[in-house]
Order: sequence, then structure tokens, then C-alpha cells
Amino acid sequence: MIPQIVVVDDDPIILKKAWNTLTSSGLKVVVLKSGKALLDYTRDNQAPDLILMDISMPEMDGFEVIKELKKCEAGWRDTPVIFLTGNEDEDTETKGLSLGAMDFIRKPFVASVLVLRVKHAVELIRLQRNLEGMVEEKTRENENLFLHVVESLADAIDAKDNYTKGHSGRVAVFSKEIARRYGYDEKHQEQIFMMGLLHDVGKIGVPDEVINKPGRLTDEEFAKIKKHPGIGGKILGNIKEMPELAAGAKWHHERYDGKGYPEGLSGEDIPEEARIIAVADAYDAMTSTRSYRGALPVEVVRGEIEKGKGSQFDPKFADIMIEMIDEGAFPDV
Repeated sequence: MIPQIVVVDDDPIILKKAWNTLTSSGLKVVVLKSGKALLDYTRDNQAPDLILMDISMPEMDGFEVIKELKKCEAGWRDTPVIFLTGNEDEDTETKGLSLGAMDFIRKPFVASVLVLRVKHAVELIRLQRNLEGMVEEKTRENENLFLHVVESLADAIDAKDNYTKGHSGRVAVFSKEIARRYGYDEKHQEQIFMMGLLHDVGKIGVPDEVINKPGRLTDEEFAKIKKHPGIGGKILGNIKEMPELAAGAKWHHERYDGKGYPEGLSGEDIPEEARIIAVADAYDAMTSTRSYRGALPVEVVRGEIEKGKGSQFDPKFADIMIEMIDEGAFPDV
């Protein structure tokens, strides 16, 4: 693909010379007479590979223009700029670089030098973008691998309970939907999805006979169940690359009124993601068949969540869950 260069200068002689020099070297060139013309051009045209721009221009100088470019859409905002200048003042160069200019080319320029500088700049930019693309691809691969490991771990946790197959996945989906409706961005939604998948990881340290006991738990057995948030927090706390994962596991059994466990946190002291997961977890627990009871009717579950607002649950997240129940907004998981 032929590199495209935009040259901006109020001097027609410079524009003509730059156009002749660069086009004769196989480059595609657009010439513009002012910074304002460049900004107008950005509205209806794709960003070029490189902008060559004079600093001293009427109406808007090059410094003002580069500031405005930073406010444009991503393509133009990220387009490298090389300033054309006859000024060798150190302060001018410092200011240009601080505003994001890639380099400076002195005027009057030597044709052969201009071509070499521009081609080297374009090649460097493309190499950088290719490297960024490779890094992004590798990051996505690593994230996908991590997600598969997490999903497998969640399945292993659910397998400990004969009655809760898919529980972790459902809690993850419900938590993500609550977060989306509350206004979390996509990245934060993905984080809470991962936290939901792993919220019960601590059950790996609870005996199977306790988890699957069909009748009422003794105080001793319930004390063992209550250890799973702390165990989960400790396990996930070892993943230094994603420290937020531990919050969902450790605090999803805290209550808004401070009567939960393991630390008796209350209100806003409970991490927000854990407050979301708590509502999603309670909904799935009540609507699923368990070893000690059958699934509860949806209207009963709705009433329990309504009753728990401000005591067991953060009211705003309970309201979102009630809204989801009323809409029947539960994807298949």
C-alpha cells in the first residue's frame, strides 16, 4: 500500500517542492495551505501515514493545530507529525516534542534528505504498528487461555456439588449483566464476569460431604462452609496480575447491614463488585435445586430480594436484579 503524506504549509513554493519531491519518489501526497484546512480535511478523510506541518502559519500555528489533532478521532489523533521549520531555537523544538511531534525537518529542505527522512519515518511507524498489533494479538491469546483455565476451574468447583452444575457460570453472566446495566464499561464487565466465575473457588477446601449434605448443617459444618470465602481470597490473592479477582471470592457473603462473613463488612466498605456478585449468587442459589431443597418459584425469589434490600443486599444492585426478573432478562447459560 502506497504511503500517504499530508503536507501543511502556508508557503506555496514549499508545498509545490514537497509535492514534486515526494510524489516523484512514489508517495501519495496531499498539500494543504493552513492548519484550519487540515482540521477541515480531517472531517471527511481517512488519516494519512504521516503529517508534515509548518510551525509558523497565520490563524493557527503548528502547535495549536497539533493540540486540536489530539482531540480528533483515533486515526487522526494518533497520526505522527513532523514539523517543518526554519527556526533552530531549542525552546521551539522542546515545545514541539512535548506536544507529541515525532521529529523536525529544517527548511529549506534538501529534496533527497526529505525523501529519506519521510520514508524512514513511515517505515518506523509501520514497524511500530505491526509490533503493537502482534502484542495485542498475543495479549488476546493469553487472555483467552486464562479464560479457558478459569472456566475449567469453575467447572471443577461446581462438580464438587451434585446440585449446582453451571452455578459459577450463571453467577458470572448475571453479575456481568447487572454491571452492564449499572454502567460498567466493557473491560470492567469482563473483569466482573471473571470474578463471578471464581467466586466459589474457596469451596475447593470444603469437604464434599459437607457441601452435599441433604439435611440441615450442624454449627460445626456451617463453620466449615463459612471458611470458603477466606480460602478463595487467599488462593486468588496469589494472582498478582489480577488482584481484583480475590475481592469477589473473599467478600461475596458479606451483607450490606454488616451481618455477613468473613469480616462483617458493611455498606460501601464491601467492594462494589462483591456487592453485585452477592445479588447474582443469591438469585441463582434460590432458583436452583439444592441438596436440602428444590428450586424456589421466581415470585418468591423476587420477594426475597426485595426484602433483602438494604439488609442483605446493596439496594441499587437489588433493584437492578428485580428489574431483570421482571423482564425475564436471563440469557441461557
